[in-house]
Amino acid sequence: MLTLDDVYRKFGETAEAAQLLETELGNMLLFAKCIDEKLLENKDPARVGEILNSVNRHTLGQLLKSLNNHTQSLDSLDVLLVKARDERNRLSHSFYRLHNFRRNSEEGRILMLLDLESIHSALLDAYKAVMLLNGIDLDSPDQTPLSTSHLPI
Repeated sequence: MLTLDDVYRKFGETAEAAQLLETELGNMLLFAKCIDEKLLENKDPARVGEILNSVNRHTLGQLLKSLNNHTQSLDSLDVLLVKARDERNRLSHSFYRLHNFRRNSEEGRILMLLDLESIHSALLDAYKAVMLLNGIDLDSPDQTPLSTSHLPI
């Protein structure tokens, strides 16, 4: 029997995928802005901190728009990224409102879970494509093990 906890768990997994995508795009924007201001050659930790704080306030849509102004490497991923943005916005702003009382029946929860699977897939497809663009193939069995420790930011 599918429970509401199953839906909540999948919602959390899907929200994590959205944050992974936003974080990677934010890293790309931070790097691009630091290059633009030559902060790799001329160290200015205060300025880098300002840029990081600015980037961290960006929504997914703002990140995409800002990155389009700094790099053309994402052009080939435009369809994936726009779909991911739209699905992320739907997840965050209207998922429960759109499904409303479906949560009260198993049939409804199945529909909710299927919708979450679709959103999750769109977000992961975009995330994997961005990571591949940055040289990391998350689907490769030979991929270097990822860190398991916390990195202070």
